Amino acid sequence: MAKPVPVLPDDGGPGPSTLADAWVAAIEARSFVSAARADLHAVLSGAAWWFTAVVEGRAEEVMAEEVGAELVAAHLTDPAALRCSIDVLSEHFAEHTLDPERFRRWSRAVGALSTGYARMLRDRTRLEQERISSAAFAARAAAEDARWRSEARYGVVFESSVIGISVADTEGRILEANRTLTQMLGHRPGGLVGRSVFEFIHPEDTPDMWPQIEAMLAGRIGHVRMEKAYFRVDGDQVWTELTVSLVRSPDGEPRYLVAMVSDVTERRRLQSRLRHQAEHDPLTGLPNRSLFFTRLETALAGPYGSPAPVGVCYLDLDGFKAVNDTLGHDAGDQLLRTVAHRLDAELRPAGHTVARMGGDEFVVLVEQCTGVEQLAEVADRALAVVRRPVHVRGREVVVSASIGIVARPFRDAAGTATGEDVAGAAGAAELMQAADTTMYWAKRDGRDRIAVFDPARHANDVHLFELAGRMPGALERGEFHLEYQPLVALDDGDVVGVEALARWRTADGERLGPDVFIPLAEQTGLIVPLGLHLLEQACTDARSWVDSGADAGLVLSVNVAGQQLRRPDAVLRIADVLERTGWPASSLQLELTESDLMSAAGRPVQALEELSRLGVRIAIDDFGTGYSNLVYLHRLPVDVLKLAGSFVTGRGGACPGEEGPDDPGPGDVDSPVILSAMIELAHTLGLTVVAESVETGWQARRLHDLGCDIGQGWHLGSPRPAAELAALLAGAR
Repeated sequence: MAKPVPVLPDDGGPGPSTLADAWVAAIEARSFVSAARADLHAVLSGAAWWFTAVVEGRAEEVMAEEVGAELVAAHLTDPAALRCSIDVLSEHFAEHTLDPERFRRWSRAVGALSTGYARMLRDRTRLEQERISSAAFAARAAAEDARWRSEARYGVVFESSVIGISVADTEGRILEANRTLTQMLGHRPGGLVGRSVFEFIHPEDTPDMWPQIEAMLAGRIGHVRMEKAYFRVDGDQVWTELTVSLVRSPDGEPRYLVAMVSDVTERRRLQSRLRHQAEHDPLTGLPNRSLFFTRLETALAGPYGSPAPVGVCYLDLDGFKAVNDTLGHDAGDQLLRTVAHRLDAELRPAGHTVARMGGDEFVVLVEQCTGVEQLAEVADRALAVVRRPVHVRGREVVVSASIGIVARPFRDAAGTATGEDVAGAAGAAELMQAADTTMYWAKRDGRDRIAVFDPARHANDVHLFELAGRMPGALERGEFHLEYQPLVALDDGDVVGVEALARWRTADGERLGPDVFIPLAEQTGLIVPLGLHLLEQACTDARSWVDSGADAGLVLSVNVAGQQLRRPDAVLRIADVLERTGWPASSLQLELTESDLMSAAGRPVQALEELSRLGVRIAIDDFGTGYSNLVYLHRLPVDVLKLAGSFVTGRGGACPGEEGPDDPGPGDVDSPVILSAMIELAHTLGLTVVAESVETGWQARRLHDLGCDIGQGWHLGSPRPAAELAALLAGAR
């Protein structure tokens, strides 16, 4: 900035202040600088020097140069600003330039102004260039340093990373591979560089993996993530988690593939172990229930979703509980392991799945089953394996098995479905339910055998199960009732008693006999309330008959189950029924089957003795159908022996010369010698003998000849409702 000078007095002409104002206005009008007006006016206040230089001729040219430099210092660096300044000076000093001397001084001042302006502008430009050069150099140095540091960091990260890293070109050729990846695959350093990624195909690669890599090389997708197995150089397998990303050039073209590879072999092995534990039985190592059902459902679905023929053999060891109870659970576990390994070794080579369902139950899955014949052959092999002795704790243990076999519906070569030997079940659960049911058939039929699924038998079992569930409600609704069959003396034909026979007429009209629902009642525990209900109904009916004129000595025979007598209050309940109905104990006869009587011990025996003391008669029903322990006939309070109907029913052969108008085609009495011996023994023990199933007059006469006391059967009287029997008894009286 020029040194300040005193401002000359304004004589009315273009003085310094007028010149400064005009100069500032011109500069502002052309927008050469963004400085405030006051700041710009301070810069251009040097206009007073022009009056001293031009008008008075006292100023030096160096002052004008300083003014020009000040213009540049004030950021009036546009050359047009200099031109504007000269125009303003020319306009204000036009009248002074008429004087040659003043014009000369004015010209020199303008030249000095321009020189100062140009010199200052040059110096400023040079300084700016130097600053720019220094900044550019510093920037280049910083960029080089940053690049070096970045490459150094990249190199350290690339080589020191615990994750395998590789870079490949768009042809799939590996350009770089770090040490971790090289060691992971068992190669020497640099051994992966130059190889193609397509050399590392593995048999367990998913089908869509390599098409995805090709799509990435073509730039259609940006990244891929998957689990992939590789073979090491030494032949071992390594599992990896692979992430491949596509790197593009600034113009968007695919340039490189960067692969990040993590070794997850240990994790994969752990997952495999956990999956194996979840799908296999810990004791035997066989597939467990979960894995078996998975394989069964897959087999049932068949290839391409079309149903496929499948067979199942459901196996349960016979007598395994006895091994646990006698030798201990450790011995039982050893037996299970041995049997399981033998079954697996025998059947798995043929492509069959052997699984443990739990406890001592095993199941064999036969895929693409050709029929029941194939299943039976597999089951026979399984039975032979199970029967082989097993050495447990120095002992030789022999067990057997019961096997149920079920074939899923399949079609023969002609395309028609076979019917009798296949289950109608469609799903895995239904098929296994059928197999389980069939296995229990084999157990009930005698064990150590094979049972084939029978849809009709299965339907009957289901029906019985449903009946068992309906029985409590049926008892409340009064669906159970009695019919009565006469007991007839064979010597004179008089009716001496009746047997109460239970019947069940269901709500839907189905009529069921005791052979159907009594076993169900015993299984469900309903036999106790049902038996008391029927006993009370029978005593009530009998009381009404006697009150209506029937013989007061009539014997009422009612069946009772062993479970009823095992209750501690059994005698009290029966006595209560007799008291409430008014039926005398001496006229009540309770029938127990031979099997119930033979198993009677403890409380049942005491109950029989107490009932006998009350006057109730005890009869053995169906005598001769089981193992008859004759000692029981002597020790127990038995009054009546009812011979099983099989001893009475003939073998279909007519007795020559014995046919009569009343006996069309009679049958002989079966085993008359044995029958005669049993009757004689019973009489020796003081027992009354009743023969069941007397169907012909000839049988009645023959039984009488053998000494039988009473007969019961359709020939002597059919079962009938209480009202009909009342009329019969009244007429007989």
